Amino acid sequence: MKSIKKISLLFLLFAFCKLSAQQHADPEYIKVTNERAAKIVEKLALGNKEKEASVTNIIAQQFRDLSKIQDARDAQIKKVKEDATLSKEKQNAAVEKLKADAEKSIDKLHKSYLNKLGKQINEAKITEVKDGMTYGVLPITVDGYNDMLPNLTEAQKKYIYDALVEAREHAMDGGSSKEKHAWFGKYKGRINNYLSKEGYDLNKESADWHKRLEEREKAKAAK
Repeated sequence: MKSIKKISLLFLLFAFCKLSAQQHADPEYIKVTNERAAKIVEKLALGNKEKEASVTNIIAQQFRDLSKIQDARDAQIKKVKEDATLSKEKQNAAVEKLKADAEKSIDKLHKSYLNKLGKQINEAKITEVKDGMTYGVLPITVDGYNDMLPNLTEAQKKYIYDALVEAREHAMDGGSSKEKHAWFGKYKGRINNYLSKEGYDLNKESADWHKRLEEREKAKAAK
């Protein structure tokens, strides 16, 4: 009986892997990932067509490889949750295991990806790629904090920047815009807690800042 179950499980996994491979080999999907990568590379202004093509291929492949891991994880999680033979406790344990395994694969892929980019472009350009993959949230958020809190100390600015850099590393691997923004939201929560402990009343600072922004907009419109 056990051998029959094993064969059935292997068959299901094989069928799923085949389906997943077909999806990720879809010409339209490949076209979309190539276009997303090309938009990022265009802003790098590398001035070398061959290098541009290489970097575009690396980024596009990263999108596809991430999606492959995440899609497989999500499909397996769905099957576990639909398995009525498992108790809720066993379902939760299985789901956590699937998530942890996928995270290990993603971490490994992340390191490999940065290593490949490092052979083509310098650190400054890699940073631009990271911002391109995460909609430029890091520099926008840093500017926002600096504008809202003009009296930040250098140590406070460093804390904010370092926290957002860590958030960006996670957000790069996010499978959707929502997931990417969620990572930044998580770290902004940490930053806000830190700033509150540093003595900032963030509700008041935010309200004052929005008033200043409105005044700037009015001043621009009046010109």
